[in-house]
Amino acid sequence: MTEAPSERTRVKRLNKRAKYDTETVHGILDAMPVCYVGYVFKGTPYVTPTLQWREADHIYWHGSSASRMLETCIDADVCVTVTMIDGMVMARAAFHHSCNYRSVMVMGKAHIIGDPAEKEQRLKTFTQKLFPGRWDILSPVTSKELKATTMLGLSLHEASAKVRNGPPGDDEEDYALPIWAGLIPMRTQILAPTADERNLPGLTPPDHVKNFKLG
Repeated sequence: MTEAPSERTRVKRLNKRAKYDTETVHGILDAMPVCYVGYVFKGTPYVTPTLQWREADHIYWHGSSASRMLETCIDADVCVTVTMIDGMVMARAAFHHSCNYRSVMVMGKAHIIGDPAEKEQRLKTFTQKLFPGRWDILSPVTSKELKATTMLGLSLHEASAKVRNGPPGDDEEDYALPIWAGLIPMRTQILAPTADERNLPGLTPPDHVKNFKLG
């Protein structure tokens, strides 16, 4: 990824909110695993939610080898987006209501990860990024499971971020109106883990479960 965006990833609407630097783009991708993959299947556009993770200057996602989305995206142009809402912006005019958010859009040709060893290593990285230490205590991945899994990668060369933060921006004359304005902050809340009722007796959540957090 470079700080000179391509024409198709250049933010045109409210471009003062655009961010093209690596730190911002990587930070948003690392903080939110949920992404939306846009692609075209038999002439019809689709957007499919899935989980992504970043390694260096690429993002990856995976799923069943029978997945229509994954099969369609191989060596095809895709658009992957990630968004986090940080709050609702309450203005004095309906037109100026908004939300504070952080978002990333990545475009390019998705490529398949075909080598089983690479696929397993990237699955390990994904698991470890979310739950440090969990991979080493899990039942080993089998060749059958790897064969049943398709994994795609996408370069971050064409990526842009768009961020809004701060208070509402009303028309100057509206600041004299007796209307409450401000922010309703929002955040993702992680609750206490609940155990599978088929756990063996005496098992307690490991640290990577008890201390789970995003980003």
